[in-house]
Amino acid sequence: MELTLTTPALLFPAISLLLLAYTNRFLVLAQLVRELHAKFKHEPDEIISGQIENLQKRILLIRNMQILGVSSFFLCVFCMFLIFLNHYDLAKFTFACSLILLMASLGFSIRELLISAKALTLQLSDCDIEIKK
Repeated sequence: MELTLTTPALLFPAISLLLLAYTNRFLVLAQLVRELHAKFKHEPDEIISGQIENLQKRILLIRNMQILGVSSFFLCVFCMFLIFLNHYDLAKFTFACSLILLMASLGFSIRELLISAKALTLQLSDCDIEIKK
């Protein structure tokens, strides 16, 4: 396989958009945690405590997604630098590591989405109970 400067550069827009999406998710969750924390301080509730715990797990996943995404981006840039220096074997290895980190980041993203969907299902389950009554 021939590796040119354009190959790792192709990942730049994809990784940038992923990082933007991850950051938006993080900001929304941070705001929810602040709101729920204030609500919990005012009126302690087991349900709110559980929601905060769920959000903490999701925030850790998003942090890991961001770290892996940034690392992947860094390795893409480093790969381009190695290609510039004509170190093609090391550049191929670096690019492969970058792809692996990107896949891991996407794996964490899938896990976070599953937790998010489960939390929403649990949130709406009380509506099902009310409807059945």
